Amino acid sequence: MRQHIVRIAIGLLVVLAFLGHVARFYQIGFITQLDNIMYDYRLRLTMPGTVDERIVILDIDEKSLAVPELGRWPWGRDKISALINKLFDKYGVVIIGFDVVWAERDESSGLKVLDQLMKNQLRSVPQFGAALENLRPQLDHDAMFAKTIAGRPVVLGYYFNSDPDARESGALPPPVLPAGVFAGRNIGFSSWNGYGGNLPELQAAAVAGGHFNPLVDFDGVSRRVPMLIEYKGKYYEPLSLAIVRLLMGLEEAGRTNNSTVKLPAIAPYLAETKSKGYGGLERIDVGPLQIPVDEHVAALIPFRGERNSFRYVSLADVYFDRVPVDTLQGRIAIVGATAPGLFDLRSTPVGSVYPGVEIHANLVAGMLDHNRGAIKQKPPYMIGAEVVLLIIIGVALTLLLPLLSPLRATLVSLVVLVLVSGFNVMIWSGANMVLPLASSVLMIAALFALNMSYGYFIESRSKRQFTELFGQYVPPELVDKMAEDPEKYSMEGRSEELTVLFSDIRGFTTISEGLDPKQLSAFINEYLTSMSLVIRNNRGTLDKYIGDAIMAFWGAPVMDPEHPRQGVLSALLMQEEMYRLSEAFVARGWPPIKIGVGLNTGVMSVGDMGSKLRRAYTVMGDAVNLGSRLEGITKQYGVGIICGQRTRELVTDVIWRELDRVRVKGKDEPIAIFEPLGFDNQVSKEKIEETKLWNQALRAYRAQDWDQADMLLLNLQRMSGGAYLYETYAERVAHYRKDPPGPDWDGVWKFETK
Repeated sequence: MRQHIVRIAIGLLVVLAFLGHVARFYQIGFITQLDNIMYDYRLRLTMPGTVDERIVILDIDEKSLAVPELGRWPWGRDKISALINKLFDKYGVVIIGFDVVWAERDESSGLKVLDQLMKNQLRSVPQFGAALENLRPQLDHDAMFAKTIAGRPVVLGYYFNSDPDARESGALPPPVLPAGVFAGRNIGFSSWNGYGGNLPELQAAAVAGGHFNPLVDFDGVSRRVPMLIEYKGKYYEPLSLAIVRLLMGLEEAGRTNNSTVKLPAIAPYLAETKSKGYGGLERIDVGPLQIPVDEHVAALIPFRGERNSFRYVSLADVYFDRVPVDTLQGRIAIVGATAPGLFDLRSTPVGSVYPGVEIHANLVAGMLDHNRGAIKQKPPYMIGAEVVLLIIIGVALTLLLPLLSPLRATLVSLVVLVLVSGFNVMIWSGANMVLPLASSVLMIAALFALNMSYGYFIESRSKRQFTELFGQYVPPELVDKMAEDPEKYSMEGRSEELTVLFSDIRGFTTISEGLDPKQLSAFINEYLTSMSLVIRNNRGTLDKYIGDAIMAFWGAPVMDPEHPRQGVLSALLMQEEMYRLSEAFVARGWPPIKIGVGLNTGVMSVGDMGSKLRRAYTVMGDAVNLGSRLEGITKQYGVGIICGQRTRELVTDVIWRELDRVRVKGKDEPIAIFEPLGFDNQVSKEKIEETKLWNQALRAYRAQDWDQADMLLLNLQRMSGGAYLYETYAERVAHYRKDPPGPDWDGVWKFETK
């Protein structure tokens, strides 16, 4: 794990960066934007897409603006009053909500001019004053409008302004909650600096009023509407909530046969009621209606679909009685503008040009469908849930990815990404909650990219250094395996049971004298290359070249339980390669070659050894020295390979021929030495029979039965065509006949030279 500390530390910093964004310590714009895009996409995928017949939008469209007899917008209040009477009396609408502000007085009747005349020029004409007072109710369109809406289920709209220099104009409706209700609580109400309300007498006559201020996110898109706006310590509701509360009051009055309509009270539900430690509101309760809100006390707009998810009726058609009664009867009517010149078009998740009036209609429909979870929940404690999710995912991936290969890291990252996305969809659909997804997705992608890039740029460099270090000794496939976990293959010295090989060209001095320098270079290069490939192809580690001699070993730096067998296999293949090279050399006019190979298995020291000026990854120890001695005595027995006793014990699928028991130079303990003839399925029956006969001769020799030994050796020489090994033993028998070794002889041959 230690080699991954830097990567883990950087990964944890990445996780902390995302946590800071999620916990609102700062905002990273592109993450917020991606969250908005993902939210919009999920919303569009899950919208009902049907037209809601409960709500009708009375459209101030271009047709309504083009009727000469109605005049330009805003129409005279007398016409609006007539329209309201018609909507209630003829068409039977339930409620009228105005997405319009009646901020200025209606002077279209000329009453203001007549009042000026009464005060000035016609002041002395009593008949004029009396006539004017008789006509005033007909000419005061604002008073007429106020009288028309008084006592009727009409909700007026108004707006708040967040501009720094915003002013107050008109009148606000009574607040829905008293001042100080949230005293001492840190609730993130949106900030406003002024408002534009209706004429005081109009607002006073209306049963309710509501703002039509959607919150605009930094990308210019409206996704939420504040359910409560705080202004100078008082709290105000939106147009949609005022309409629904009025509808609930009408229904209650109808059930109780009460002529007085009372709007049900608003009861804020604190988030800390459910989740201790979290401020803010979780929802707004109005009787059985529960409206989920976020940390800014805003509700997500439950869009039913794209534009025209509600029936639109031209206001002019209603005025001129061109609309069937059943189109409007029993419905909620919201008056609003879609005409481009009135600038009530907004950017929303479902359309970049979307009528603002339809936002109110969507919210009204969502509140009416509250028992079906039409409005998604995003309570303040979802921030905590997202923080916990990021910590779990981030820490897990930070610790896990550095340990995996690129393929496995990719698969794990994809699986986590799918699980997180699936959990998010489950929360969205099953729990009706919005859990932001962008931070999780981007964090997973960032951690994956970090590990991949770190592995590519940093670990690739380390791997190259590692390869440069071990590549000269070890086959490429073993270097790749070692590079996956460099710490496991330290250069530090250690003791291991390994197998070492020494090889040498016999008579190389004579060969080199017969070649010019260029030929000698080509000769030795081809020989060393061929033999080295045999060793490397069988998982051997090349130690060094000493002239024509080769030193190699098996079992380090990569552990190999079959190191003795790989060594024996390499020695046998080197003999085969020797014959191939000899033929090639003779064809070029060069002399043929014979090589001797010594192989020994034992405990030896392995590691990076040498001086400050030059070091090498090598092996040392008595077992190594013995391997060198065994190579040196191959020519004494006329064989190509001699192995030590431990090698013979560990390799059981080879036909062995015991050569002798010897005491090499510098050693007191005798050892048995063996020649590998080949693997079980590669040695001929004749050679096996010859080996059996040889074993009999060796037993006779060690028993000092010189006659039996001499007879068997003579037969062996005939069978093999005069093998040097048999001739050597025949000479020993002749020597011991003349000079017997004595009864204490142990059959060991002692070498006085290396």
